[in-house]
Formats: sequence, C-alpha cells, structure tokens
Amino acid sequence: MSAPVITVRGATQVFGSRTIFRDVSFDIAAGEVFVILGGSGCGKSTLLKQMIGLLPPTAGEITVAGHSVRTEVEQVRRQIGVMFQSGALLGSMTLLENVSLPLSVFTDLPAATCAEIARLKLGLVGLGDAAALLPSEISGGMLKRAAIARALALDPPILMLDEPSAGLDPVTSAGLDKLILQLRDTLGTTCVVVTHELPSIMAIADRCAMLDAKAQGLIALGSPRELRDHPAQPMVRAFFHRETL
Repeated sequence: MSAPVITVRGATQVFGSRTIFRDVSFDIAAGEVFVILGGSGCGKSTLLKQMIGLLPPTAGEITVAGHSVRTEVEQVRRQIGVMFQSGALLGSMTLLENVSLPLSVFTDLPAATCAEIARLKLGLVGLGDAAALLPSEISGGMLKRAAIARALALDPPILMLDEPSAGLDPVTSAGLDKLILQLRDTLGTTCVVVTHELPSIMAIADRCAMLDAKAQGLIALGSPRELRDHPAQPMVRAFFHRETL
C-alpha cells in the first residue's frame, strides 16, 4: 500500500455522557476507495465529519495530507471535496450554477471560465445535457451525480461521500458505484465512502473500516472479502451475510 494520505489515530467522539466511538485508528492510502461501514448509529457520519474538520475529535488525532484537522482545518478542507447525503444543492440555482459556485467563491477565475469548468465537471459525471436544470427537475440519481460534480469543482485529491447510494434503486446505485471507480481510475482520486449498502461495499471498496455501536468503536479493518469470508466476530459476519444475531 502506498503512503497514507489520511491518518486516524485514537479518534474518539463523546457527546455529554454518551460515547459514540473511542480509540479508532486506521490509515487511508492515496488512490484508495476506503469505505466506513456499520449499522445505524455506530458513528459513520460522525467520523466523516471529524475527517472533514467539521467536528473536532474529543480525543485522538486525524491528519489529511499531513495537516491536522484540529489546527490546520483550512488546509485540510482544500484537499477535500464532499458529497453530502442529501446532495445539499441550492434549489434556486441550476446544476451549472451549483457546480460553478465553489469556483466563484474560492478562485479569481472569470465567470465564463468558472462556467466552462462546471460544464466539464457535469460532463464527467454524465450530466452534460442537464446543466440548465434545477435540482427539483432531476431524479435522485442525477442529484447525487450533480453533488459529486460540485465536490470535484476545485479538483480536490480526496473525495468524501456520505451515503451516496441511499434512496436509490439498484440499477441507479450500480451506476453510481461505477462512477466512483471511474473517478478513482481516471483522476487518481482518493475516495472515502460512508455506507451500509452491502452491494456497493462489495463493488467499490479496496478496504473497509467497520464501526459498531455496541462496541463503541472499530471492530474490523480489511478488504470486504476478507471481512465477509473470515469475520473476526459475530457482528461482522451478521453484517456481511445479512444474518440476525
């Protein structure tokens, strides 16, 4: 595995008297598709927020491209594009305007150049003909793709996706899985994906980190096939084999 672009050491999150997870540690290599998985309430999205710099860890340290999420949050965010679970597109703007927005805010490029780059990003995710549409005028799968295009607007080396397949039918979900792999293969993007969708996990993940609410932390780390075929504990087996405990 190549040198890590993200390191997580002893990450812990506590809200009041409630511990979400504690002492979580792993590395993510450049160009890897790394999936954070687990059941509802285990802290998947909370860990992602820590890695983005939106939520300082209660304890532990996370670095992104050598920058600490605690003390260098602006440098961290320059390395990352984020696709939020809901898409989080602005409903009053067209897809082109949504994708152009980060370029307008964070660069000094002329408006025409921002728009041209946005068209290229929309084309990259298969939405080249939908630039003039509003978010309310497109399907759920198109919405997720548009959100990915916006996340890619500034050419970040790391893409973080929160539940990209949530609410999508199996065919649309498979298409989104294929897009994630294409972005990794063509752009060299490191992808961190939060999901509990087993088909997507098996299709895209190089490695997985599995969290568990009862254990309050990391219970398995490895490729999806390793976790499926050689489960370290009953919860891992139950997840990958869709069994009850």
